[in-house]
Amino acid sequence: MRDLEQDRRYANTLARGLKILRAFRPSDNGLGNLEISERTGIPRSTVSRLTFTLCALGYLTHGRHFDKYRLGPAALALGNIASAAFGFVTVASPIMQALANKVNALVGVAIQDDGNMLIVKTWRPEGSGTIWLDVGYRMPVMTSSSGIAYLGALSREEREKLETLLSVEAAEMCEEVWDYHRSQLRRLGYACVCEEVRYSRAINAVATPFRPSEIGEPVSIFCGANVDDLSNARIHEQVGPELVQAVDKLKALTGHAVSAVASA
Repeated sequence: MRDLEQDRRYANTLARGLKILRAFRPSDNGLGNLEISERTGIPRSTVSRLTFTLCALGYLTHGRHFDKYRLGPAALALGNIASAAFGFVTVASPIMQALANKVNALVGVAIQDDGNMLIVKTWRPEGSGTIWLDVGYRMPVMTSSSGIAYLGALSREEREKLETLLSVEAAEMCEEVWDYHRSQLRRLGYACVCEEVRYSRAINAVATPFRPSEIGEPVSIFCGANVDDLSNARIHEQVGPELVQAVDKLKALTGHAVSAVASA
């Protein structure tokens, strides 16, 4: 993002408006201008102008004078159109539900969104209680298994594009992490973050990339659970290989049997 903001073609106002839409989470019961400002880093006065515009266009709704903003019908319509582009999810559903039941862990799809990994679909083991991750949850690229599986699948050009969305610190280590996890994906078929750098010590996960034809870059398909239920040993002995087999089945059914890992 740092380089993009210096590009004369870059529409900063549009980018800020989209950033406001990204600030909303499934668990929110509406957001005020102050909360939006705190989440996005956009000055409150600017947030006020942008939320007014987004409301006028139907992307946000706003009730009484002191009510909070919520995503509006235009945002919902746009989301439904975008969801239709992920046709592979329909094919994947029975495969991934069977995997979730077999390994007793959450299975999901995560995409890269504005420098983070965003969960867009989950499958829970049948009969399970509440599980810690759900649609709309965001994870860092460099310290989550979904993130490094996505990163490891990228070509050099795709990786360099991703670096513009990351913090300076993350961008500086991106090439080294990319190189390591490309090797891990080619050797094992899956990637996982070691405990020392994992963004959450309470959660353990394993992920593998998949390149659907509908979009221009890979997604990550992951299995995850609390560390007490999903040890590193279990990842390597059972869950990682089972995940790779499930995604291979998805590749065969969708006609994408080639490796998701790009050539450098």
